Amino acid sequence: MNVNEFISQYKVVPVVVFNSMDEVRPKLSAMVKGGLPIAEITYRTACAGEAIKTAVEEFPEMLVGAGTVINKEQCEEALSYGAKFIVSPGFSDEVAKVCVERGVPYLGGCVTPTEVMKALSYGLKIIKFFPCSNYGGLSTMKALAAAFPAVKFLPTGGISDENLAEYLSWEKIFAVGGSWMMKGSPEEIADKCKKAVEIAKSAK
Repeated sequence: MNVNEFISQYKVVPVVVFNSMDEVRPKLSAMVKGGLPIAEITYRTACAGEAIKTAVEEFPEMLVGAGTVINKEQCEEALSYGAKFIVSPGFSDEVAKVCVERGVPYLGGCVTPTEVMKALSYGLKIIKFFPCSNYGGLSTMKALAAAFPAVKFLPTGGISDENLAEYLSWEKIFAVGGSWMMKGSPEEIADKCKKAVEIAKSAK
């Protein structure tokens, strides 16, 4: 599975927080039902590692990654459980080194020219832009893109159905991340995932 190609198919990366293992199977099943088989499972809760392991083992049709990875230990644990990509809120040198050595996509958070240059020094040309709405959204990313034409962005933070198409209409957006489709019952999650996929397809 080529991770970047898989994400490019859908253009939306759901940011998934599991507060207990009881949530894992119903939520992931709802995402698959809604036609959005990508999960960035965040290291914000104690069950993150186990959730990643379960997702990888029981949902082979899904692309499972780890989010909110802030150190080497979390990164190595996530990879040992089968995570296929790693996402951080900021840029971590130690996480970048592990991912580059193992050939795993790393989406480190960058909002300044200095941070973008650091990502490029590792050969990373797709970066997370977070928190997107707080750091100027599209206008800031367009300013950065003028200086760094090789870079593409995965903005996260403040994105929803309302502005999804606007972000995806710019060619430098690799995909968007967000948790807006993960709220509610499994049925509501499935419906929101389906809507996000439809908007993303129409914006291409």
